[in-house]
Amino acid sequence: MGHSHSHKHSHNNGNLQGRNLLISIFLNILITAAQVVGGVISGSLALLSDALHNFSDVISLVVSYVANKLAKKKASLQKTFGYKRAEILAAFINASTLIIVAVLLIIEAIKRFQDPQEIESGLVIWLSGIAILGNGFSVLLLKKDSEANMNLKSAYLHLLTDMMASVAVLIGGLLMKFYNVFWVDSVLTFLIAIYLIWMGYDLLKSSTKVLMLFTPEDIPIDKIVTEINNLEGIKHTHHIHVWQLNEEEIHFEAHIDFENNIQLSEFDDILHKIEEILFHKFEINHVNIQPEFGKCDDKDIIVQD
Repeated sequence: MGHSHSHKHSHNNGNLQGRNLLISIFLNILITAAQVVGGVISGSLALLSDALHNFSDVISLVVSYVANKLAKKKASLQKTFGYKRAEILAAFINASTLIIVAVLLIIEAIKRFQDPQEIESGLVIWLSGIAILGNGFSVLLLKKDSEANMNLKSAYLHLLTDMMASVAVLIGGLLMKFYNVFWVDSVLTFLIAIYLIWMGYDLLKSSTKVLMLFTPEDIPIDKIVTEINNLEGIKHTHHIHVWQLNEEEIHFEAHIDFENNIQLSEFDDILHKIEEILFHKFEINHVNIQPEFGKCDDKDIIVQD
């Protein structure tokens, strides 16, 4: 059986990622505490909802930080893949909490809309402004790493949506202060929640596909089979599995039926050609091939194991 690793290593500095996450955790703890106190004093549901979202940010950032550390642990006899799935699992958890928090906010917003209450708008304005600055700084810290890491993207989305929510709360505070439109607090809370669901759904879907070992959407299995079958000496490529282990590894596994009973050295040459095709054309960096000759088995591309 041919087996090859050709991993692409991330250019991100793991220690820098961890430091940025810790800074963001600390900032969000301070923001959450201030908004809870301010929300209770002012009576603003939007401010309390923003505090609840900030608290979910703290949890998501802690989960992301732990997953980031676990992902660096080495494999062992008991954990042959190590903790490489930790960050994908963290992304799934964070996306789920984002949607759950949003549903709770919608329920509360509807209740408050039916019974609007007078709100201390001055406190709302000041605290939402502080939250915008704190979350904005955290967003800038994580933006670059979020582009190549699903786990950090989940943390980044939490922070970005909370910054947007704080902007909405600030606008609501200004409307309440100058126009006494108190029902806007509930409307803004509802809109914030809808935005959270919209942002969280895509990440939840993506992380679920990885956890379920679905074929990555940009991997055309039919084209891969054609490319491999065009190599000299290969008769069939079948029994294929393609899955994404984490942000950096895509695995390919297949049985290849050869036209002749070739030597092992010849197989190694062909295996190298297959690896080059898969890596350079399809960005697959972990290849596992089972060579066969004259074997009577299912030759379908996808075989139900």
